[in-house]
Amino acid sequence: MRVALLVTHIRAEEKLILAAFNRRGISPDIMLDRELNFDISGGIEQLAPSGLAWSAYDLIFERCVSTSRGMYALAVLNSWGIRSFNSYETAAICADKVRTSIALTQRSIPQPHTRVAFTPDSAMQAIEDVKYPAVLKPVTGSWGRLLARVHNRDSAEAILEHRQTLGDYNHHIYYVQEYVDKPGRDIRAFVVGDRTIAAIYRASNHWITNTARGGLATNCPVTAQLDDICVRAAAAVGGGILAIDLLEDARGNYVVNEINHTMEFRNSSEPTGVDIAQEVIDYVIGQAEAVA
Repeated sequence: MRVALLVTHIRAEEKLILAAFNRRGISPDIMLDRELNFDISGGIEQLAPSGLAWSAYDLIFERCVSTSRGMYALAVLNSWGIRSFNSYETAAICADKVRTSIALTQRSIPQPHTRVAFTPDSAMQAIEDVKYPAVLKPVTGSWGRLLARVHNRDSAEAILEHRQTLGDYNHHIYYVQEYVDKPGRDIRAFVVGDRTIAAIYRASNHWITNTARGGLATNCPVTAQLDDICVRAAAAVGGGILAIDLLEDARGNYVVNEINHTMEFRNSSEPTGVDIAQEVIDYVIGQAEAVA
């Protein structure tokens, strides 16, 4: 089996992934996204950065830091019939919070009350519809960046003015959610295929609990209830290898907050006792072999 690992650069996760592939007797070709140069109409026989034709690859494993580079590379490669994890369709939904919310709604999966607006005036109305405090998020982005919790009209007006004046067109799409008063933590669960293989609590004194922002990871038991909502959420966006971020409401019910298609997991294997990289690679190889 010939595999390409498509990356921006090699991070801790990619080192773990390469080691997991090697344990299965596979040495992926490493391709840097900055070296890609697709002739879109040229087809699958054109050369990849490795010097081989793209047709030589049974699988592309995409791990780009740049969401846009990874997503559009998958769009081209999938159009040629090259299998990838995750697929372009899954990546495109997960990369867009609006599309993710739509997909969850279509499958009746609980999520925070969400509104989308396109002007500062309509965004202000959306904020007041979900009630204070409300959370403003960019429609694209990760690591908890550019999130804002607004407690009153004055703070909402200031944030909306800044986004309208300084932001690009993506920041002029106003994605507004209710604030869920979580118990000082949220949950990140890892879904591989149709199984939730592990989950962590991310605890912080700050309302943003991402481990990239200093959240502390501890093991979260994968109960039947947690597995059910995570697997259904993963299926809603096309399935594959996904990290599901969940909140617990005041009654202890789960709501899905976000879904990540290029998940980070370096802080999660130790507290859960699960070799996440190996679980992922075993699944990927199994799926590729099934259609070989």
